[in-house]
Amino acid sequence: MLMIIGIGKSSKQSPSPDCGKLAKNGRIFERIVMLAMLGSIGMTMIILACALPSYKVWWPFFVVLFYLICPLPTLIAKRNPSDDDESRITHSMFATIGIVISSFALPIVLARAMVIHGGACYLTLAGNVIAYITVLGYFFGYDSGESW
Repeated sequence: MLMIIGIGKSSKQSPSPDCGKLAKNGRIFERIVMLAMLGSIGMTMIILACALPSYKVWWPFFVVLFYLICPLPTLIAKRNPSDDDESRITHSMFATIGIVISSFALPIVLARAMVIHGGACYLTLAGNVIAYITVLGYFFGYDSGESW
């Protein structure tokens, strides 16, 4: 019985050359699916912070603008090579950190000004964390060829 399903079989066959390529494609597919799932969970939390019947205010949705402009300084700095790499790195990191902090500060300021409810603020902050984990996952997973 064990020989029929292949458990006790000893085969001397070498793995096919496409095995490594298929494994790499499988890992890439898993990364894409995981990033898509994380992104949709983060966006769902943002939409819930806006659309739940007890909140009914769409101000927290403005953090999506920060999600869109967050990777721009890094992408611009990587695209324009120059002699002053250290300056480009520090300026792009400074701008990116400012954008990320602003996206966390916006819901807190809106909650303190009583524009949105505290629950909407917490949902927005949780959505921010998940969305930025997704952005980091993309940059560390796919742009690993660069040193920064």
